[in-house]
Amino acid sequence: MPTPTDTLHSILNADADSTPTPRDPSQPLPHLSDSLPIFDGENTPQNISTYGFLLGAIFGGSIIFVAYERELPQLGIYLAALSLFHTLEYVATALFNRDKLTLDSYLINHSDHYHIANAATLLEFLIERYVFPEWKTFGIANLMGFLVVIIGQSARTIAMFSAKENFSHHIADYKERDHRLVTNGIYSIMRHPSYFGFYWWALGVQVLLLNPICFVGFIKVLYGFFSERIEYEEYTLTKFFGLEYVEYRKRTRTYIPFIN
Repeated sequence: MPTPTDTLHSILNADADSTPTPRDPSQPLPHLSDSLPIFDGENTPQNISTYGFLLGAIFGGSIIFVAYERELPQLGIYLAALSLFHTLEYVATALFNRDKLTLDSYLINHSDHYHIANAATLLEFLIERYVFPEWKTFGIANLMGFLVVIIGQSARTIAMFSAKENFSHHIADYKERDHRLVTNGIYSIMRHPSYFGFYWWALGVQVLLLNPICFVGFIKVLYGFFSERIEYEEYTLTKFFGLEYVEYRKRTRTYIPFIN
């Protein structure tokens, strides 16, 4: 039987004999993303925490910008509102729909059209600020836009907190066992308050930034998107709840222009 001293010598000798294997120069160097992927769209803890951290940093930085910037506070308000919107989407899902919670719950990777819309919003503001700086002075119109943004965000958040586990970012194609028709609270005042909220939030942003081109464009795009989505969702809800939903639909409105 080996003594403790023999065992210790064998361990030390093994460490002394072990030398690193030289890297084959023909093999590519490993990328950081191979060991710690970030921004790869996967539902991983590092992606979720990174998105949350960046949204918080943007919100905090935007508030500081608004506090010290006297000429263009609307830009900081917009960025703060945008980061808060995405944060609340994730928080509401985390509170009431943990089984549906993913990185996509932030709605940041909503679609290419969504990214183009936000890029167009910023681009129009910056171009018009450069070419026609007098157009972008902060005044009553900007405050009215900010008020509409608050109304839109409030309606959407209240809707998510009212529907709780019945709220989803995706239209359900089949009725789950615990799926119920929500008709109380803000849902007693209007149908689809979350759609109402985003519609007016998006248009309020354009008024806040005084973007006439995007304002007109957003009206067209949002109408096309929500008219089709609401039509299909109401078809599924009628299939799920029958006469109960038909009667509910008769006594409520969407308060989205040209969509009853």
